[in-house]
Amino acid sequence: MPDQLSASQLPVVIIGAGLAGLTVALHLAETQPVIVLAKRQLEEAATAWAQGGIVGVLGNDDSIGSHVRDTQEAGAGLVDEHTAEFIARHSARAVQWLVERGVPFSADPEGPLGLHLTREGGHAVRRIAHAADATGKAIHDVLLEEVKRHPNISMRERWMAVDLITDRHLRKGGATSANTQRCHGIYALDIETQRVETLAASAVVLATGGVGKVYRYTSNPDTATGDGIAMAWRAGCRVGNMEFIQFHPTCLYHPQERSFLITEAMRGEGAILRLPDGTRFMPSHDERGELAPRDIVARAIDFEMKKHGLDHVWLDATHLGEAFLKEHFPTIHARCLTLGIDIAKQFIPVVPAAHYTCGGVVTDLQGRTDLPGLYAVGETTYTGLHGANRLASNSLLECVVLGRTCADDIQAQQPPEGPALPGWDESQVSDADEEVVISHNWDELRLVMWNYVGIVRTTRRLERALHRIKLLRSEIDDYYAAFRVSRDLLELRNLVDCAELIVRSALSRQESRGLHYSRDYPRTLPVSFPTILSKKPKKRDAWLP
Repeated sequence: MPDQLSASQLPVVIIGAGLAGLTVALHLAETQPVIVLAKRQLEEAATAWAQGGIVGVLGNDDSIGSHVRDTQEAGAGLVDEHTAEFIARHSARAVQWLVERGVPFSADPEGPLGLHLTREGGHAVRRIAHAADATGKAIHDVLLEEVKRHPNISMRERWMAVDLITDRHLRKGGATSANTQRCHGIYALDIETQRVETLAASAVVLATGGVGKVYRYTSNPDTATGDGIAMAWRAGCRVGNMEFIQFHPTCLYHPQERSFLITEAMRGEGAILRLPDGTRFMPSHDERGELAPRDIVARAIDFEMKKHGLDHVWLDATHLGEAFLKEHFPTIHARCLTLGIDIAKQFIPVVPAAHYTCGGVVTDLQGRTDLPGLYAVGETTYTGLHGANRLASNSLLECVVLGRTCADDIQAQQPPEGPALPGWDESQVSDADEEVVISHNWDELRLVMWNYVGIVRTTRRLERALHRIKLLRSEIDDYYAAFRVSRDLLELRNLVDCAELIVRSALSRQESRGLHYSRDYPRTLPVSFPTILSKKPKKRDAWLP
């Protein structure tokens, strides 16, 4: 059993090394020790894949009210106005903080803060600060280097959280009252040694990103397996709006690049969606054309693909000119060239793909969850900002703004003395005998979700999906109980938890709104509310609306 530590000695453990996790770490590290876990290479966070940019209400033609209105319109009536206003009000400060860190945003001497601002779908004006078409990587590289240099931050690469340690673990040894509940730390797998360690913490921060890998086609990296959402759910936290999975309209359709995103900013600069015969189709779906919110564009592409029996549609940027494309979209231009596509002369084959999880663990604006000692920031969360559909480039902004407030709240708390925590018990398990079970169930789960819980849904499809998910869960739970854990097994376990949350949330919403479109309930109700799921005590499969 690990030695007991005083509250002042305990670190804050941050699970995830993307923008959310690094922002919290940098704000915390001036006053207390921090451990940051990354389950793959440090550079593999979803942040590094973000192309478009970060919202900043900076220009003279812009206002906080305008940004809030755009966020609310994209969110289809389910955006929390207080949350949207709070984050918009702190957007300029967030961008300034990144500038001060040395992030190399694209410059414009005449622009606010000397920055070039672009425009994306759903935005009334140009308000997106960006670093060409690789903004996420530019931000992540700078913050990661700063974190690596900080003496108060310990980075643990190839470490994966297994589960949160709460009072239920302590009660097994009679160490605490049944009336208390708190997060005391985590069990974490050192992937190199295949050993599970017990990490005590004054606070735990979930910054694990979304759940895009639950779908067969996604723009997300392999890290996006819903780990934080699943762990928080198992620990008793509420989860909200999981039915709203954003499908990015334009992922490159190519057998060698299934996860390569074609940024929305390209459409913001004038690129046009076309059918194989060259027909432009977006104006017949929405008067805003290619600049309509993502849910509308993705559904329009899905409709045209099904109508015409297509594997993909085309994005035409040829009229923008080679010089413009090389300057503003150098990453896309170069990557497509390596695949034999000259985007200055040829159309780009694109298809919708799972992109962003608009729901997640319910938190307040300080990142606090239902479980004391447990925080969550970024795509892992449901804060009310994204509603039924996320407005482009609000995601990076949310990470920076609420990463700061989360750190401030942790610093303001006086954590209780850390109890001695039980070690990980694997006395009743053995080494796995058939790894093929994991890969088979992983493939089946992702295919079920893609076919039955995609852009367009029906009640029958959702019920079929739920039935299959329950069968998969039974197999996975049996496997988890019998064998030593591995990263693949843990990710599969988390994915099946998140898949069930998505399906049950979708079944409970009897309307079409934002990213959730049901053929059985095509109308949008005049009044609607977020979908909040809660666990009933002692009943694993019981749900409350």
